[in-house]
Amino acid sequence: MLENYLPVLLFVLVGIAVGIGPMLIGKLLGPTRPDPEKLSPYECGFEAFEDAHMRFDVRYYLVAILFILFDLEIAFLFPWAVSLDAIGFFGFVSMMIFLAILVVGFLFEWKRGALDWE
Repeated sequence: MLENYLPVLLFVLVGIAVGIGPMLIGKLLGPTRPDPEKLSPYECGFEAFEDAHMRFDVRYYLVAILFILFDLEIAFLFPWAVSLDAIGFFGFVSMMIFLAILVVGFLFEWKRGALDWE
């Protein structure tokens, strides 16, 4: 019974080795010459001027969520385009309805100002 789980265990062990191995090699073989310049916080070439734990504006997350949402919906176009010959006119009409709903949602978000970056 347990021999069936050997490939899973092997997969987990190889994954852990691939994840931790390079970090250990870098830590053991890499140069360690810290100085105040290397240890200082870096923020796009400027000295850090605010706390690193400051809150981001909610609009940043809104734009990120909208990007993921529309990006995933567009990903449905690829399998549809590949199988268009097999699914025929019904598949074409259903995808046009899907795209119409997508465009209506996009126009709604645009009109509400969710895509404006101030």
